Amino acid sequence: MRKLHQVCLVMLLISLAAGAASAQSFRVQCPTSTVTHPTAANNNSEPAYAGPTYTGTSGFPATPAHVNGAIKCQQISGGDGYATMGDGTQEYMFSFGPLSGIADIANGLPGTQFPNGFNTQYTGAPLQPGDPATTGLGAFRYNGAIGLAPDLDNGGVINGHVDPRQIMDIGVMNGNIPAPLMAIDEDDEFFLTLTNVGMIMRPDLFEQHTVHFHGYPNASAFYDGVPDASVAINIGGSFTYYYLAPDAGTYFWHCHITPPEHLQMGMVGQLYVRPRQNRVAVGSSLFTALSNQQGDLRTACNSATDILCSNPLPAGGSAGNTATQVAGGKYAYNDGDGSTYYDVEYPIQIHGFDPTFHFVGMTFNPEGFTDMKDKFFLLNGRSYPDTVTTGPLQTQSADGVNHFAQPLPAIINIPAGKKALLRISDLDVTEYQTLASLGIPMKVIGYNAKLLRDQAGNNMYYNTNSITLGGGESLDVILDATGYTAGSVFYLYTPNLDHLSNDAENFGGLMTEVRIN
Repeated sequence: MRKLHQVCLVMLLISLAAGAASAQSFRVQCPTSTVTHPTAANNNSEPAYAGPTYTGTSGFPATPAHVNGAIKCQQISGGDGYATMGDGTQEYMFSFGPLSGIADIANGLPGTQFPNGFNTQYTGAPLQPGDPATTGLGAFRYNGAIGLAPDLDNGGVINGHVDPRQIMDIGVMNGNIPAPLMAIDEDDEFFLTLTNVGMIMRPDLFEQHTVHFHGYPNASAFYDGVPDASVAINIGGSFTYYYLAPDAGTYFWHCHITPPEHLQMGMVGQLYVRPRQNRVAVGSSLFTALSNQQGDLRTACNSATDILCSNPLPAGGSAGNTATQVAGGKYAYNDGDGSTYYDVEYPIQIHGFDPTFHFVGMTFNPEGFTDMKDKFFLLNGRSYPDTVTTGPLQTQSADGVNHFAQPLPAIINIPAGKKALLRISDLDVTEYQTLASLGIPMKVIGYNAKLLRDQAGNNMYYNTNSITLGGGESLDVILDATGYTAGSVFYLYTPNLDHLSNDAENFGGLMTEVRIN
């Protein structure tokens, strides 16, 4: 009789779990307008910056003189997958994968979309597991939300209603290393939907997932992704995080459920915020534009009263800073003097895998957290020589289908005479990491998403041949190819010799090429 009661109890728990799962929703959220961005037609491109929107302490003004930024959206899956290391070994991962912008991500771009791109319904041939690797990049151009479908209960409108079959077809075993890249602009409203599709290789794990923007100045704990003060997303559910983007710089994001485990297994990626200065009108004074920004109390930087002020006006005043905006101007920060200008940018994300820990993660054995030791060392999810391979890397997963598990190349191409911005993040769990650049010095301009400038407005940039980062740190580095001839090749690599290997195989690890072309 006791065994019968136990069986009934197990059946009851299973039925309750199934009922809870069926009550979950895979909805997405990407509004075309909000109170902060009231005109839908203006939210599908970045407007020019003319002056601050927020000029007081009472929140968003009823009739702002300037509406800055736009609306951006992205959807990601939380699940599992496989990636191939430089020696051919396949490693199992807990990982995030793309559920929007997947064509852009497969081409090495951020997956972040404007509403008119995100809210586009797919009308081509039925999506297949592994897309776009299954269909091929030449034939796949869709960047909208996967599974987006008309809501027939509400007149067939596109309102975030989705077909869960399509999400499961694409999201299962679709993990990326690093996690999908995100890029937004200051003053954007960013809607990020996390959909937990479950870990197919570990059906015994009812793992929740979250998104935590590490070091990001988010005012609301509810959207911070730390489950103690926020929410955690169950299998079969979706949740949309909301951010109003301030403070340009390079950040990273990760799952905050059992962080040492989930980060080591691959649930970590990069986010960067572009500065308002990019949107200043051509020919306008950059110093004046930065002066105007001091009227926005969300991001104002008064060095006389704020000891944490990180981007005061540059020293010398307007007379000593005569830089003006150029056509297509791109800057790492709101510098006011044009000193963080660059022509091309590359995210460089450092990570490491412990193959023993990953193998145990695929089994039912206890994980040895204290014995964790990286053996594969990765730049953008790849170790040399895969770092200099162009295009996404495919891995055949346990479903027998190829997936773009490592979509982001790590090779650096700089046009002769131009400048490259390297957004370097250390996403490693166990190791300090060092990168050296011989031939082209690195100019370090930002640290942990803060411009290197003192309170008097003096730039504290420095040139170096090597940088060292701990886990959770980031640096913004400019490589200047002025004076170098096309065809020159240099190396960005680690001088830690034991990190120049792919497990037991030498001549791999943290190394890539810098090519002048």
